[in-house]
Amino acid sequence: MSKNQALFERAQRTIPGGVNSPVRAFRSVGGTPRFIERAQGPYFWDAEGKRYIDYIGSWGPMIVGHVHPEVLDAVQRVLANGFSVGAPTEAEIEIAEEICKLVPSIEQVRMVSSGTEATMSALRLARGFTNRSRIIKFEGCYHGHADSLLVKAGSGLLTFGNPTSAGVPTDIAKHTTVLEYNNVEQLNEAFKAFGNEIASVIVEPVAGNMNLVRAMPEFLNALRERCNEYGSVLIFDEVMCGFRVALGGAQQVYGIKPDLTCLGKVIGGGMPAAAFGGRSDIMAHLVPLGGVYQAGTLSGNPIAVAAGLKTLQLIQRPGFYDDLAKQTRKLVDDLSAAARDAKVPFSADSIGGMFGLYFMNRVPESFAQIQQGDTKRFNAFFHAMLDAGVYFAPSAFEAGFVSSAHDDVVIDETLATARGAFASLAA
Repeated sequence: MSKNQALFERAQRTIPGGVNSPVRAFRSVGGTPRFIERAQGPYFWDAEGKRYIDYIGSWGPMIVGHVHPEVLDAVQRVLANGFSVGAPTEAEIEIAEEICKLVPSIEQVRMVSSGTEATMSALRLARGFTNRSRIIKFEGCYHGHADSLLVKAGSGLLTFGNPTSAGVPTDIAKHTTVLEYNNVEQLNEAFKAFGNEIASVIVEPVAGNMNLVRAMPEFLNALRERCNEYGSVLIFDEVMCGFRVALGGAQQVYGIKPDLTCLGKVIGGGMPAAAFGGRSDIMAHLVPLGGVYQAGTLSGNPIAVAAGLKTLQLIQRPGFYDDLAKQTRKLVDDLSAAARDAKVPFSADSIGGMFGLYFMNRVPESFAQIQQGDTKRFNAFFHAMLDAGVYFAPSAFEAGFVSSAHDDVVIDETLATARGAFASLAA
């Protein structure tokens, strides 16, 4: 028995499913999860000492690579002064100022500890601000595991949503309407039907949790227009794409200003940190100023803030995003060429440091199109790459990530491995 297998069997005795986040269990691809012991730059090593090129990057945060020396130094300096204090620190002000500077739609920001906490709090704030209950989300977008968001589409366009998790009461799910991503017609119909009930629309402007799917500009423009027309709060969930697709996030790419933005991943530099922020008149409804309650013992934790602040400083260096986008595009272009040579149905897309791999002949625009991909071929490709030391997301429904540490040597090694993997799929 391998050490990874032994650890997995041991973990299942005390941890549900053997993991602390479901996708890590490899259920959708099969096989044994790799238990990671250390990471450095674009690589990590498992419990058996095997090295992998890492294309998940802790699911997005490691934009400057693992254990960047400047981030490590920033964390070590703060560690000597205490792990957590539960009182204000100057560093919290500094990271808030940095976020507000980089994302102009954010006038004020509240730090939290996870993306789920950020989206949950933003929705509560939107409801408190508008004094309405209904929210709109889109099929395939994941906004964390708060009850209101674990909802799928109903049987018809204007029906109530249905819970997608046990433990979510239907009385909560009924306040969530789920529409098709990138479908402007559905959006307009929903607002015509109950626009005055809609507190908020929440969307991933670049989706990463059904794989990478870009929003069409006309879709996001329609969201902004309908929210303006009906007085609803537009929330961009940029927990994943914020600081990943551009320095100012997806809202910079599309030139659209949301009312509230949720951030995470990169702003913690690998530590547990997230945030939500936006218009100051909306944020003023939070306690201690207003009546919308939100609190967190470890919010603004000094260690997480140190890692995040240094990461935000590093990504502002000249040429950072040009180089990151270039390397990510090189990866997807090289993989696409290798698939074509092997005559394997395949497409790929990237934006900034995010990418998507699809075992189908077109880049998808919705969750329904994503579901048409060949998951069996993806699973075979995933394991062929994994066995050869390249770690992609263990699911056909997750985006991938490139860091500034993924140089040409790393990309070329990935391509050499992929040629063999695609050839085995064509056999």
